[in-house]
Amino acid sequence: MEPKLHHSVVDGVATVVISNPDKRNVMTAGMWRALPELLGQLAADDAVRALVLTGEGSTFCAGADISSLREPGEAPQSLAVRAEEALAAFPKPTLAAVRGYCVGGGCQLAAACDLRFAEEDALFGVTPAKLGIVYPASSTRRLVALVGPAAAKYLLFSGELIGTERALRTGLVDEVLPAGELGKRVAEFTRIVASRSQLTQAAAKEFATGRTDRDAHWEEQQRGSGDPAEGVAAFLERRVPRFTWSAASG
Repeated sequence: MEPKLHHSVVDGVATVVISNPDKRNVMTAGMWRALPELLGQLAADDAVRALVLTGEGSTFCAGADISSLREPGEAPQSLAVRAEEALAAFPKPTLAAVRGYCVGGGCQLAAACDLRFAEEDALFGVTPAKLGIVYPASSTRRLVALVGPAAAKYLLFSGELIGTERALRTGLVDEVLPAGELGKRVAEFTRIVASRSQLTQAAAKEFATGRTDRDAHWEEQQRGSGDPAEGVAAFLERRVPRFTWSAASG
């Protein structure tokens, strides 16, 4: 099967699938290049309110295609960082749904998502020390922010794989599900997320990265959005709110 990314949008949730099942869904150079463009299209789509990144079949992503390290052209590491940054900058909530291996570049992508849900037998690893590669500074900072300095050093120094128990304890994973229940839980959770205010989510996502210099911008967005009035009205009327502010246009 040809390695590729494919996607669908159902009920406001975009699902992007890493598909290279013959090689545990490793990312080829072409797949790394395609991801930022695809994310840009989905970010601009008003119908998309949340995004799920997952892998084909029983594996999330076992990293970058090692054979591409010897090919001429732009370094795969640079392509991976560009894709990671595009995922981290996606203006709507993102969730990695992890089964099986989430290693190397796969873990890099999962860490760039806002949240990570995993099946209980999933394995995580950051493995540049096995190849003599310097892990990018931006990726290292993101990993440290997620799991803390000691856990990040453990992963980077050793290249060892860790299970979901340790991943949950360090903050690398947010929820662990029994085998067979990941898809149901992800669908349930993203349905909830898609029903909430994109205004709240977009501001929270920006503030959580440490950027706190745009309070005035978000106050202006809130005043002009109508979302607070709709939220209060829906609460008092005991109905589901119909929020209209869009991250695609805001």
